[in-house]
Amino acid sequence: MNADSLDGRLLFAIPKKGRLYEKCLSILAGADIQFRRHARLDVCLVLNHPIALVFLPASDIPSFVGKGNVDLGITGHDVILESQMHEHVTEELRLGFGKCALQVQVPEAGSIKTVEDLVGKRVVTSFEVLSGEYFGKLDDIFQLSGEKRTKIDYVGGSVEAACALGLADGIVDLVESGDTMRAAGLHAIATVLETEAVLIKSRIPKHEAHSSLINLITNRIKGVVAASKYAICQYNVARDRLPSAIAITPGRRAPTISPLEADGWVARCKVDFTYKRASTLDPPHGKRSLENLKKIHSVQSALSHYTGHKLGDFEPKIKHSRTTEYTTKAVDSALRS
Repeated sequence: MNADSLDGRLLFAIPKKGRLYEKCLSILAGADIQFRRHARLDVCLVLNHPIALVFLPASDIPSFVGKGNVDLGITGHDVILESQMHEHVTEELRLGFGKCALQVQVPEAGSIKTVEDLVGKRVVTSFEVLSGEYFGKLDDIFQLSGEKRTKIDYVGGSVEAACALGLADGIVDLVESGDTMRAAGLHAIATVLETEAVLIKSRIPKHEAHSSLINLITNRIKGVVAASKYAICQYNVARDRLPSAIAITPGRRAPTISPLEADGWVARCKVDFTYKRASTLDPPHGKRSLENLKKIHSVQSALSHYTGHKLGDFEPKIKHSRTTEYTTKAVDSALRS
């Protein structure tokens, strides 16, 4: 591949590894961006669009996009602020993955209990800019100057070990589950920033002709993100028990119901937010307390998250799951209880 092969192509920067990489591949598949990445190459051409994917460290993407070298990119919101490129890029869309928090952490068994206790002491972090701004405001509130101000030191990794090694009184680092921090004997006393992956574009467009393609890709990714928030639950129920079934799984405007070949039976299809699915399928309060639709979830919740799979990809799973038999029993049990 040479520079000529990139002529006229929109450049789209993707994190080359780490916590965002796999999710980005799913986003690209869902947006029907087809490519083949050859081993050891960080640039590849998209097969069905005039786009070239550039695989870069997530920390470098805001600079490449902000300076106009790359048209689009996916990176973390925290990385944009830390690189001080937020005035040079536009955050087109929050992608809903890679969520974590930039937190102030201190030894759980130590004497520091609040972030105010840490002001004027030593802090180690990989986020010098954000930490400096955060503690700089606290230093100003406490009217600290010179050597009395909070000391921010940079380390590139294993930040959680700094306190145990005597390098710091507290740290500032990204926390997802908190398991690593707890294992190091640390706990959070303040949150500097909530962050997640974002789609960004340059405020200095490299080629005006790419604006329509940028809009197309942005809208497709919006669709992937929106679709991932929903799930489909479908089951069969006797028509005379339909009102009770609808009470368990109501529709948004009106319930979606389809007739079946069997007399007196209908199919009920419900679309809802994925985070509500479990509570919808859990036993309701009152007499209908059995595991009602829980069994349906295990055998026929068609979770079409639009990640690039065609509808046909899901059909074998539905056909071979003995759907009707199990869902009928589940609904019957739920409605009898």
